[in-house]
Amino acid sequence: MAQPITVSIERAVDPARITEATAWVQAGIQLANKHPGFLGSGWVRAGDDSWTWHMLYRFSDEQTLTTWEHSPERQWWLGTGRDFATESRVERRTGIEGWFDQPVGRSVDVGAPETGSTASPPTGSIGTVAVPPRWKQAVSIWLGFFPVNLVFSLLVAFLPGWEDVAVLWRVLITTLVLTPIMTFWVLPAVTRLIRPWLQRP
Repeated sequence: MAQPITVSIERAVDPARITEATAWVQAGIQLANKHPGFLGSGWVRAGDDSWTWHMLYRFSDEQTLTTWEHSPERQWWLGTGRDFATESRVERRTGIEGWFDQPVGRSVDVGAPETGSTASPPTGSIGTVAVPPRWKQAVSIWLGFFPVNLVFSLLVAFLPGWEDVAVLWRVLITTLVLTPIMTFWVLPAVTRLIRPWLQRP
């Protein structure tokens, strides 16, 4: 089952060339927005005088991400920034790693336009988007885990001899069955449904 992939890139950018770097980032976002599967992008500066920038972009699946990363447009764009932006670390996040990832701090966050829309995406809007607090993350996980675990427990109770299985093996079987269900289907669905609440201060 295809799932969105978030790419997190850490780059060193010369603070003396902040205006040039900002325009460069926006140009990259505009190029990515024209590719199928693009879900949004954003960037965060670690501080006013910091060399460290964190950049995020998300695609709907591995195939569309690979197409973008190997496209001539992206190769050209990367070449135009080599004088002032140096890539130092790249991470790909899927499944559980991507549930709550959001830019934090002073950021420019540009989302993909709605399907069928011909309008250009907004650019240059500055805002602060915070990762949900740990207690909200815990509530999100519980909202998914409780009903799934309850249904599984009720179903296996009808299996002959289940109560005679040692606790170790029962827990092992339960976690082996429920972990992929939670990771690939339940938790992504839960976080999508309650995302407005997760992002509320």
